[in-house]
Order: sequence, then structure tokens, then C-alpha cells
Amino acid sequence: MSSIFGLSHNTTLLIWALVAVLLLILFIARFKWNPFVVLLLASMFLGLIVGMTPTAVVTSVTNGFGGTLGTIAIVIGTGTILGKMLAESGGAEQIANTILSAFGEKRVNWALLFVAIIIGFPVFFEVGIILLIPILYTVFKKTKLPFMKIGIPMVAGLSTVHGLVPPHPAPMIAINAYNADIGTTILLSLIVGIPSAIIAGPIFGNYISKRIHVDPPEELMEQFSTKQVKRPPGFGITLLTILLPVILMLIGSAASIVDPAGTRGFTGFCKFIGNEVTALLIAVVFAFITLGYARGFNRDQIYKFSVECLAPTAIIILIIGGGGAFKQVLIDSGVGKAIASLATNAHINVIFFAYFIAALIRVATGSSSVAMTTAAGIVAPILALTHGVNVGLVVLATGAGSLILSHVNDAGFWLVKEFFNMTVTETLKSWTVMETILSIVAFVITLLLSFVI
Repeated sequence: MSSIFGLSHNTTLLIWALVAVLLLILFIARFKWNPFVVLLLASMFLGLIVGMTPTAVVTSVTNGFGGTLGTIAIVIGTGTILGKMLAESGGAEQIANTILSAFGEKRVNWALLFVAIIIGFPVFFEVGIILLIPILYTVFKKTKLPFMKIGIPMVAGLSTVHGLVPPHPAPMIAINAYNADIGTTILLSLIVGIPSAIIAGPIFGNYISKRIHVDPPEELMEQFSTKQVKRPPGFGITLLTILLPVILMLIGSAASIVDPAGTRGFTGFCKFIGNEVTALLIAVVFAFITLGYARGFNRDQIYKFSVECLAPTAIIILIIGGGGAFKQVLIDSGVGKAIASLATNAHINVIFFAYFIAALIRVATGSSSVAMTTAAGIVAPILALTHGVNVGLVVLATGAGSLILSHVNDAGFWLVKEFFNMTVTETLKSWTVMETILSIVAFVITLLLSFVI
């Protein structure tokens, strides 16, 4: 790859990456091309223009596509079936009615924020949104409140715990890398995370709902809308069914903390049932019983439910895979290393440094988990030589940076876009801004705490 205007290799990489992102947004938003096709084209353009061989570009694209969907496709499939069973049985409406009666229609956006925080503790963002979408759609159908007003708080709650709150797997990466105390970090994460989620969720959601007006996609609303059932499930069994994968994942997380080396056989079993794929599969089978047979549905009806709900998710899965391909090309082309190199040469406060590194890698790769992992590896040696810094706050700074500026190379971006039925521009103005607000507020609070702790 030849440099642009005599600029350094790393700077040239960053410029071409920016050009690829801008072209991607232009073709999807302005020319209305299929996002899946554009993501693949942008991935190949970037790989070739920065000097990767054609074979390496194709390998990177296929690895990124397959690697991203390896878990997410199963999560979306099993989660969608679980959501369909919640809808058909009347379980989603039962949860929605309970939330509305407890909090009232005017405060339902706050209720969805804290429900998302609770459910999101042990699960990845994609799992959480799949579990909560039927409840969100049902609340929208019953209240007719602006969809963004209730939807943004929900995804803000999920994103907060994903990036900031242990025992979620992403913050645990930084805790282990920095040798932070988990109890102290959990306490600090709640001090930082709850106000950040409130500002990015209900407060921003109320603002953006007056400027962006969307309705959920009709085909997904049809799949997740509650039908007339003779024996709807009670609130307790419905809550147990939807929380079952959460409970199983918590068991897996607890086992990893108690026995990190995995020396006991029981630990391996707990990690197995706590894996998101296994946990959701167990929950689906449990739902077939509690929300299917127990509600009077026969096997043919349950089979029909589990098949017909998957068709609308096909384009979502393909788009997420395309985002994974673009992310992998960014990594394999050296853009991620260029960003890390640029930031490492800066001599700055370690808390700011952790945030800055994680933020740059997040923007480049689209993955908060990759940003957290990579940043932790870069920051840990520097932190070891730094004295007088609260290590838990460095964990939170890393997590805050890993949430910033979600855009077209992030699988979560496309998941929210499709489930919220938004255009790319609307998703950038709402979801991307919400993530950025969440990131910046969490970082500011973390920085302020560093002056008093």
C-alpha cells in the first residue's frame, strides 16, 4: 500500500478506513442499497485498497462473517423462538401488564430501563435484546407511546451492564487483566452505571422520541404480538421462563469466579449450562413446556410457532454477518494496530488512556468486547507501573470507552436498526448518539471519582 501525500503507513490506514465507512453509509443511506451487499463490498474495497491480497481479503471476509454468526445466529434463532412462545402464550402481555400496573404508563420507560439492567447482567447485548423485544413490542402496542421513548431506555440498560457492570463477561476481562477487586468494582460500576443509564436512557429517549418517529416492523410485530389464549400463564412462571437463561448464565459466571482454573468437574458443568447458547436452548425447551403444552397448545402448533417466527430474522442475521466481515477486515488490515500504536505514543493519565484506547479500538473494530480485551492488554503493563490509581476505576474507564460511537461495523447497530425499524441515518442519530452519551457520561463520572477515591 502506497502512502497518501507522503503520510505515514498508520495514518494512511486510518484514512482509507474512514473512506470505507463513509462510502458504506452513503450507499446505504443515500442510494438505498441492500446493507448486506454494501457491507461485503465495503469490506472487500478496504482490504484491497490497503494492500491485502485478494485471497486474504476473501478469507478475512468469510472468517469475519462466520465468526460473528457462529454464536449470534444461534442466539437470535433460539431467542426468537423463546420470544414467539412468550407472545403466543400471552406471557409477554402478562409481563407488560404487570410493569404497567406497577409503574404506570407515564413511567414505563423507567421500568424498561431497570428491567433491562436486571436481565442484562450476565447476558451479552444481543441475547438481552432478543429476550426483551417481545415485551417492548407488547408495551408499545398497549400504550401507543412513542416507540423511541420506551425503546431507547431498554437498550441503554442492556448496553450499560454490557460495558460496565461485573459479572458481565466484558468487564470481567478487564478485571482479570488489571487484577482489580471484583466486589469494589461492582460497587463502583453501579455508582457510575446507573446515572449514566438514566441520562442515556429515559432522558435522551424522551428527547429523541420527539424527533424520530418509528413503528416496529409489521412482520415482527405480528410474530411477537399476543394472540387470544384460553389459559394465559401466570406472572411467576412467565418471569421464570424469561429469566431462566439469565439464571443459568449467572451460575456459569459464578462458577468461573469461584473456580477460575476449572479444576472441579462441577465447574465445567456450570460453565456448560451457563454458556449463552446452551442456556437459551434449555430455556426454549422449558418454554415449550411452560408456555406451550401447559397452555393447551399441541405439538403441531408449537412446531408452527417455532418455524414461522424465524423467517423475518433472516435479513437481520445476514446484515449482522456482513458487519462482522467488515470488522474482521478492519482488524486484519492493521487498522486496529494503527489505532493502538497512535494512542500508545501519547503520554496521558492512565484512566484517560484506558478510555481513549478502548474508544479508538471500538470505533475501528465495532466490537465492545474486542475493544475491552485489546485495551486491557495495552493498558495492563502501563497500569502495573502506575501508583496511586484506583484499579476499579481503570476497569470502568476501559468499559466506558468500549461503548462509544457504535456505527456500521457493529453487529449491535444492525440489530437495533432492524428491530426498531429505522434507517441508517435514524440509527446513527438515536442508537449511536445514545451509546456515545452513555460512554462519555460514564467516563466523566469515573474521572470525577478518581479525584476523591
